[in-house]
Amino acid sequence: MSDYYNAFETSPVPAPGPDAVPPEPFRGIYGMPAFVTIPTGDLTASVDFWTRGLGFFELFGIPGKVVHLRRWAFQDVLLVPAESVPERAPAISFSFACVLSQVDSLVEDCRALRHDCVDGPRDTPWNTRDVVVTTPENARIVFTAAKPFDPASQEARNLAAVGITPPAVGRGDNGDHA
Repeated sequence: MSDYYNAFETSPVPAPGPDAVPPEPFRGIYGMPAFVTIPTGDLTASVDFWTRGLGFFELFGIPGKVVHLRRWAFQDVLLVPAESVPERAPAISFSFACVLSQVDSLVEDCRALRHDCVDGPRDTPWNTRDVVVTTPENARIVFTAAKPFDPASQEARNLAAVGITPPAVGRGDNGDHA
């Protein structure tokens, strides 16, 4: 018996593939297992960028105190007013899952709002396509989309080198890697 829980049953992230469809925005209330709080000098402008550029929606707000944004379930951001924001984006970033079909429109939407805020998209050695967006608050936000798995690819070899194998090759559940 495995000591690991198959978390894919609760994750809103769809299986990778060219036909992957993003889940609908999740409007329910839950105890947030993780979230990011981002200070902003202009709450209105930040909400506008996060909603029109990054595809979040306003779940609720307390005027002048906080705006709670969300995309999918478990993708929560709290924007809070601050006297100032960093002049440069920090080295740390926060990542959100997306699907491949969202990457190009996300890049276009963000560049339409802030011309130089997007880096990428870039394919990674771990089989994702990532876009780094620097928000008006100078937060580094990464949108990461899993690519379809190709067992003959360099990415598959990279994953196999660290012991992660596809179900058909390994035990079937990657339980040793959870």
